[in-house]
This record gives sequence, C-alpha cells and structure tokens, in this order.
Amino acid sequence: MTHPAHADLILTWYDHNRRRLPWRAEPGEVADPYHVWLSEVMLQQTTVQTVADYYRRFLARWPTVQDLAQAPLDDVLTEWAGLGYYARARNLHKCAAMVVARHRGIFPSDEDALRLLPGIGDYTAAAIAAIAFERPAAVMDGNIERVVSRLFAVEEPLPAAKPRLKALVTELTPQARPGDYAQAMMDLGAMVCTPRRPTCGLCPVSSACIARISDDPERFPLKTAKPEKPTRYGAVFWLTRKDGAVLLRRREEKGLLGGMMEVPGTEWLDRRPTAPLADAPLKLDWQKLDASVRHTFTHFHLELQIYRGAVGLGDPKLGTWITPDRFGEVAVPTLYRKVAKAVLGK
Repeated sequence: MTHPAHADLILTWYDHNRRRLPWRAEPGEVADPYHVWLSEVMLQQTTVQTVADYYRRFLARWPTVQDLAQAPLDDVLTEWAGLGYYARARNLHKCAAMVVARHRGIFPSDEDALRLLPGIGDYTAAAIAAIAFERPAAVMDGNIERVVSRLFAVEEPLPAAKPRLKALVTELTPQARPGDYAQAMMDLGAMVCTPRRPTCGLCPVSSACIARISDDPERFPLKTAKPEKPTRYGAVFWLTRKDGAVLLRRREEKGLLGGMMEVPGTEWLDRRPTAPLADAPLKLDWQKLDASVRHTFTHFHLELQIYRGAVGLGDPKLGTWITPDRFGEVAVPTLYRKVAKAVLGK
C-alpha cells in the first residue's frame, strides 16, 4: 500500500506554506547536517519558540561541529541553562567530539551510523538522514504521529500504536524530496492538524482523512491514560557571604541536572524531610523562609523548602561563591533560578 498522491499534495502545500525557521534551509539550499542535528536535539521535548534564541546563540558561539567539540562542557551547559533535560547538552558535547574524532568532522548520512552517536535515537537519526542527506527515512515526531493517526483513524492508543504509525510513515515517505516531506508533515501538524480545533478546510489531504470523514478528528491520536505524577520533597540552603555572593556547588555528572550548578540541599524523597538541617553545608542559625519552590520534571513534581543563612567574608571551601546577578555565567538550571527568585523576590 503506497500513497504517492498524499506526498504530492503535501509537498505542494509545503511549497506555499512552509514555516521559515532559523535552522531550516531556504528553498534550493542544501541543509547543513550540523544545523539540522543541533536544532533537532534542542527541539526534543521543547517548543520551536523556546528553541529559536538558544539555537542562534549556540550557532553564533560555535559555528561548526569542530568549534562545539573543542568547547569546555561548562560553557555548553551554561548556554543550555533553561532549556531543560540537561542530559541532551552533555550528549550534544559528546556527540560533537565523536563526529570530529571518528568521522573527521563530517556527520554520517546513514541512519544506523547516526544512531551510534551519543544522544541520537531513531527519530533524530531519521530526521538528519532525510533533511540533511535526502535519504527516504521515516521521520516521526509528535506532529507527524497526530497527522498520520488521523489520516488513517488509528484506533490503537499511543504509545502502543507507534510501530503501526511508523509503518504508515514509511509507506507514505516519497523517494523524492524526503527531507521536505518530513518538514511538510511537521508543519502540517503544527499549523493545520493541531491537537485542538484542527483547520481541516486548509488541509491538502482532508478529502482522504478518515478521522475528518468521521467528523471527529480531535479524537485522534488515542492515548493511554498516564498515571498521576508523584511529588517529591526536599530542602535547599541559600547561604550568602557579606559581599552578596551565594554558595553553589556542582551536581554529579550522572542523573537529573547532571553536571549543573545547584543551591546545596537535601536528597529528594517521597516525604517531607524531618531533619533537613542535618544536610546543611554548615552549622548555622538557619532561617526557614515562608516561600517554597515547586518544579515539575518529566516523571515527578518537586517541592523545596528554603532555608537562609549567612557567613562573613571568609571562604569556606564548600563550593563556588557567586553573586546572583552572575548566575547567567554558570550552568544554573531553571529549578535553582526559581529558588533565587523566591529568596530575592525578583
């Protein structure tokens, strides 16, 4: 079963309606694999609007994969701060180094070879192969899943439906212009076949869409109900010196927020800490603030109590001392920026 007419109609629509994005090659231009890879890694679980500024800054600072490979990891993490899912930044740095060391700075064009690189899974490998190298790879992001599940009214709920959807995307992907086709399907999902109130009248393949014909496109894709996220609890210790500097320390490389800077704190547990001051960096007269911070990660919510303390101008070797106005110069993730805002009120 192939659907060449689908591809032709979608490509014609794309030629007239494509989004202009900072990482996207203009019509007639050849896509730069470095640009495609960088944008696709940034776009994982992040919106186009959020990514655009980060992408421009990264490219201005590290114009080539060689530049990125030579950059200190700390600099990469600092530029990444605020994008979340920080393992992506660590893998980005590792991947750049591997492309330079093993591939002489040239990204492989084959999906299998791309998947061997750090941080590149099935989706990103297919996107790079199709968009940068015009390989007829089956690219499937959330937008494309939605378009295809509606086109064929796939009754199986996600995530179990992914193999079926991937098979359909494989059948639909044309040999000619597969990169444009992948981006066209992304744009169709982002602009027309939206999660709520899709504008079916503007869709180039609406006449063949089973979900539209059944007059219930919003029903698709079906999704298995997610369990409610648990809440974990902890405490942080905002320690200041007389010169206004705040104590930060580096988290372990592995795990959540790995390698980033943190306000020292307790472990995160499924109950409120009963004796949090036992984990304080110094024995002081700590003041518990009324303000607390709530933050949501992929798999759980986190609630942090805040304790405030002060020391003189001595330099206890506890970590890094830095004033809050310079947090942007080091890799401070959003969670701890929230802590700073709760303490400072700005």
